[in-house]
Amino acid sequence: MTFQPYHSPSTGCGVRAVLFDTFGTVVDWRTGVAGQAAAFAAARGQELDAEAFADDWRALYQPAMEAIRSGSREFATLDSLHRENLDEVLRRHGFDPDLLDARALEELNKSWHRLPPWPDSVEGLAAVRRGYIVGPLSNGNTLLLVDMARNAGLPWDVIIGSDMTRTYKPLPAAYLRTAEFLDLGPGEVMLAAAHNNDLRAAREAGLATAFIARPTEYGPSQVADLTPESDWDLLASSITGLAHQLGA
Repeated sequence: MTFQPYHSPSTGCGVRAVLFDTFGTVVDWRTGVAGQAAAFAAARGQELDAEAFADDWRALYQPAMEAIRSGSREFATLDSLHRENLDEVLRRHGFDPDLLDARALEELNKSWHRLPPWPDSVEGLAAVRRGYIVGPLSNGNTLLLVDMARNAGLPWDVIIGSDMTRTYKPLPAAYLRTAEFLDLGPGEVMLAAAHNNDLRAAREAGLATAFIARPTEYGPSQVADLTPESDWDLLASSITGLAHQLGA
């Protein structure tokens, strides 16, 4: 039986590539960063609320990118932005980064390269890949995403980092340039994400959309993105579930 790709009602196109937001959608950044931060603190004999550390570091993510999106600073990779933000987070939690070994700080910064996948991610991506091009559509830079994939076993076909598109979501260019690299029209690309704002921007750029619920991304007290906030093309509770809906 010939495979029939999913036809998006919102774009009127057959989907050829399903691209995924990574942080929170494919990998569990909070657990991963907290675990590595806890080990960093323990090695130095210091107490640390590791979950709060991870949350505080993540909270600086959007403001750092906004300076680039607004044009008030030149493009810098997410690795660079994370490293800049790390010093502030360390100070908040009782560490003086000026007294810490530079190599140890770089290793801690690479926590974002070593994040664990959600339990359904590897199996689900492999299933989607049977019928579609799969890859990340992420604000991560290419090396970060390559290391993440190798560490977590993510079976991407292609990795197009933000250092290739030279922009950050949710600006339209982040979605459109990624589609251009694949020589696809926007409507032939589906973004799968756990974040309604990301999907909203993708839809405005002409992409098909799929919401994947990750109700514990921010821990047990998460209040945002628990449910879809629009009529996205597909709704799923896992990537394996999304693969089934895509007919893969």
